[in-house]
Amino acid sequence: MSFASPVWLLALLAVPLLIALTVVRSRQRDRFAMRFPAAATLAAAAGAEAAWKRWVASALALAAIVALLFGAARPQRTVRVALQEASIMLVTDHSGSMAATDVAPTRLAAAQGAAKTFVDNLPDGVKIGVVAFSAAPDDVRPPSTDHGESRAAIARQTANGGTATGDALAAALGLLRPKAKVSTPAAIVLLSDGATTVGSDPEAVAAEAKRLHVPIYTVALGTEDATVPNPDPSGPPLPAVPDPVTMRRVAEISGARAFSAQDADHLGAIYKTLGSQLGSKAETRDVTVVPVLGGLALLLASGGLALRRRA
Repeated sequence: MSFASPVWLLALLAVPLLIALTVVRSRQRDRFAMRFPAAATLAAAAGAEAAWKRWVASALALAAIVALLFGAARPQRTVRVALQEASIMLVTDHSGSMAATDVAPTRLAAAQGAAKTFVDNLPDGVKIGVVAFSAAPDDVRPPSTDHGESRAAIARQTANGGTATGDALAAALGLLRPKAKVSTPAAIVLLSDGATTVGSDPEAVAAEAKRLHVPIYTVALGTEDATVPNPDPSGPPLPAVPDPVTMRRVAEISGARAFSAQDADHLGAIYKTLGSQLGSKAETRDVTVVPVLGGLALLLASGGLALRRRA
């Protein structure tokens, strides 16, 4: 919680002083009763409940003052609300190493399932695009509110070929920022499991994305000891080692965050987090009315008790 006018909170420092004054007045009243026993007799005749009513009325009045001071400080609460206009590009690797089974059932199948869930949970107004790539971007879908197109592009990927991460990012960036000045929020989510083997340098594309205010969130998928079958039946299995270092650099250069996933559950949790972040925005809302109404209610209750005591 934050406050638009926090200077009013300084007045809360006077509350302990008010409490001390109330205690002092009560003790003075008690000393007066001891000096003049007739006054104590009259108080007893008036009823024993007067003392606790006095304390409750004072406590309610102090609570009312505190609540009204909080209201004067104009408290604000930050909430996340669904975006109605945003564009997100999913850049998904389906190179040959995505056939590795270290992420069950395979890296590619786990990535497809998580990406589908990501798309399903985004608000309808958010535009989704897809760039699927291996040795080159080979299935490119521009951002659209037709999320079915994105799901179809994700589902038809098969694992084969090399890894052209830089070219895929450049294609995604070109679809998000065809011109240098575009105000609509935009982001790229890159999922890959290996080092770039062909094409342009992904870090150079990340620097351009930073200039255009397009963060690239990266997810490095897989474990270090994973292998895939060798195309040569007589050859040994081929290593399918992820490249989290480059993925982290791409995210950092573009001003985003990097993730690593070694199993399907972790991958799904990452996509859920990204969906929440990219599909919504933080919005500050004024909640002044809550402490003000509470303070007025406490003030009325205190006044009501005071009137009953005098009746």
